[in-house]
Amino acid sequence: MLFQPPIAPQYAVLSQAELAKRISARKAELGSRVVILAHHYQQNEVFQFADFTGDSLMLAQVGARQEDAEFIVFCGVHFMAESADMLTGDDIKVVLPDLSAGCSMADMADIDQMEDAWAFLTQQCGAQPIPITYVNSSAAIKAFCGGHGGACCTSSNARAILEWAFGEGDKVIFLPDQHLGRNTAYSMGIPLDEMVLFDPHRPDGGLTPKDVADARVILWKGHCSVHGLFTPEQCDEIRRLDPEMDILVHPECAWEVLQKSDLAGSTEFIINTIREAPAGSKWAIGTEVHLIDRLIRSYPEKNIRSLAAVQCLCTTMYRIDLKHLLWSLDEIAAGRVVNRIQVDPETTNLARIALKRMLANVSSTPVAIK
Repeated sequence: MLFQPPIAPQYAVLSQAELAKRISARKAELGSRVVILAHHYQQNEVFQFADFTGDSLMLAQVGARQEDAEFIVFCGVHFMAESADMLTGDDIKVVLPDLSAGCSMADMADIDQMEDAWAFLTQQCGAQPIPITYVNSSAAIKAFCGGHGGACCTSSNARAILEWAFGEGDKVIFLPDQHLGRNTAYSMGIPLDEMVLFDPHRPDGGLTPKDVADARVILWKGHCSVHGLFTPEQCDEIRRLDPEMDILVHPECAWEVLQKSDLAGSTEFIINTIREAPAGSKWAIGTEVHLIDRLIRSYPEKNIRSLAAVQCLCTTMYRIDLKHLLWSLDEIAAGRVVNRIQVDPETTNLARIALKRMLANVSSTPVAIK
């Protein structure tokens, strides 16, 4: 996680209403020079100022289409801003309002660990897996995958990317989210006993060459701290409380949770499912709380709740607040670029290979994993 230096004290004393008023004025002043992107997990106070909203895939697509803006202010987390920088031209500057807005999952796979894992798999085991990285990963990991015949994916197109990968080879290493990898492979008919878990904190990942030889999918031991809060017991409790309630979860949840759910799919799939559901339908949703709260407000004619009783909050996304958004816009207006996210050319060139393979395998309609 990068360190965000303190911003000027003047921002801390402003009320939420005053911050919002000043952001609106700054946006109007800057006009088309600035495009604000916001992820669906962003807090509502910030979300309202976005020019475009979406999940990781949609925002990557939107970022890649930007040609006229001078700045993209990315209200998300660090890996998303990196992807925006790599998919846009050098004349567009990507700004992350708070540098400490990282991703714990992305931090679970660093490039040194990946290089060690690759050496074990290729040299000791003689395996040549196709490396697939979830978009929730660093630019360096994406570049590694692009440079070794692999690709990037999102939860919207993980199945399409895995199908592509198995057309390229007979073995895949999927990182950093073990759950998305396991759930997607299982939905394709790959049994659990043909998957193994590589732990980067253990010698040789805790695997033997035979483990690797017998596996079709090598999963990286990483996870989402938000979706890891959902449990099979919560599903059982929902069934007990209201058997008519459908359970809809994100595929970053554990395999055991998906087995007890009715539907599972990406953030956009979740939104589309609720949008198209009939009035009076009942839904327990396993994903980030800000998105659930927004769905509750948007569809009052439907009975929507979180699958969990606890607040499943993306705390790093929450670091992007009105103070930091206003500060970043004020600095742009003053001719100063702060918190610019800039990936070096070599990494960008290789990572673009993985990202473009991701973007080439996108369905116009998000599909369910279950």
